[in-house]
Amino acid sequence: MTVVAKQSTTDSGPFDRSIVEGPIARAVWRLAWPTMLQNVLGGVQGIVDHVMVGNFVGYEGNAAVGVSWQIYIVVMVFMSSLYTGMAVLVARFAGANDPARVQRSVAQGLLTVIVLSVVVLAPLGWWLAPSLLRFVNATAEVRAQALPYLRIVFVLGGGMMILFMLSSALRSAGDARTPMRLGIAATFLNMALNALLIPGVGPVPRLGTAGAALGTVLASWILTAYALRHLFRGDWVVRLPHGWWRPDFSVIRALFRFGLPAGIQGVIMNVAGVFLLRFIGSLPQSAAAQAAYAVGYTELFSLVTWTSVGLMGAVAAVAGQNLGAGRPERVMSAIAVASRIGLTVAAVVGLLFLAVPRLLLGAFGMTSGEVVEVGVQLLRFLAVSGCFVSVALVHTGGLQGTGDTKSPLYISIVSQVVVPLGLCAILQSTDRLVPAAIWSAILAGHFTRSLLSVWRFRQGRWRHIEVHI
Repeated sequence: MTVVAKQSTTDSGPFDRSIVEGPIARAVWRLAWPTMLQNVLGGVQGIVDHVMVGNFVGYEGNAAVGVSWQIYIVVMVFMSSLYTGMAVLVARFAGANDPARVQRSVAQGLLTVIVLSVVVLAPLGWWLAPSLLRFVNATAEVRAQALPYLRIVFVLGGGMMILFMLSSALRSAGDARTPMRLGIAATFLNMALNALLIPGVGPVPRLGTAGAALGTVLASWILTAYALRHLFRGDWVVRLPHGWWRPDFSVIRALFRFGLPAGIQGVIMNVAGVFLLRFIGSLPQSAAAQAAYAVGYTELFSLVTWTSVGLMGAVAAVAGQNLGAGRPERVMSAIAVASRIGLTVAAVVGLLFLAVPRLLLGAFGMTSGEVVEVGVQLLRFLAVSGCFVSVALVHTGGLQGTGDTKSPLYISIVSQVVVPLGLCAILQSTDRLVPAAIWSAILAGHFTRSLLSVWRFRQGRWRHIEVHI
């Protein structure tokens, strides 16, 4: 039987009704600030990892972590398709005040993530890791550091997947503070483990980049075990119903219906990132450029992207709940509020990139030589890109939260594949591919994504999307 989410007339239930009834700016901020703080701290964790690796291993270690993470993110974003599909269902049913279908959606999302992480990704990742590193043109020195890192996160990364899924479910149901606490705890635990494992302390041997990977996966599994305990006990706004382990294919189909376009979008964007690394690897100064990209784009730029991703998640939850409650006009207001917040953060970070780029790079052990010059150049481009990325991600959250997950997919194909990779290919064919040309192609892609995302959202077709299970 097909059921359509409709606004409930029952009591308030377990969900925070201020998201669909109170001031919209307060609703966005209540969901956004915990996620933004969690993501910024997660970005700081990555920065600390790179700082330790850069100082104890060298910039080849920075390049190894950056290359490995770019490859692994392709897998993570495909898995995030399940989180996106689940978030659409949870937000819509929470807005309609339907706890039973919220719990069904969470249970099937968890079951699917567990099966895919253990049965599919772990063995395939171990086997394919050497070929993937060769594909991105990593040097022999970088591959030697990257292979153990990549294999560890592939085989033991299921804890991260489950933790991200549970955080998405809680946030979509209106609870952003519990994911924040979990994320902060995981961040500081990761830092502590990395401080022990990367340089080696006492009887613990010096593990270098492998230690960074072990610290990340161990911290994730510890917090995942804690979260699952509370989920099974029913302590949170989302919980597992009796018999949660039995597949419910009506829900699983809905997860993939809404989530698969987002997963394909993420895979395409990150495969494009892998091809971009391939272009960077073809430069005469490839190791220096890859290290600058790993630190500048993957780590320092995360101060913008992770903040904007937090806003995207908040907007998606607010949009989905308000559309489920039959209040589409509040979705428009949420987009406007979140855009102003995102642009403010992007402008502040951009000013730092322009004012003190050498100081920022120096924290990663990049203090002299070609790698610093390339890194400073990259940060100048990213200072502008941040504003476009922030606007694009906020509008993407509005589209995905209401169930329009296909439009961001098409927009990403144009803006993150056709534009930047096309420009790089043309410049390479004319022997004009230099670091500045690659950074310009990245900026052009971000501008295109922002423009198309705003245009698509303002068309308003998301107002008529229905959610069925």
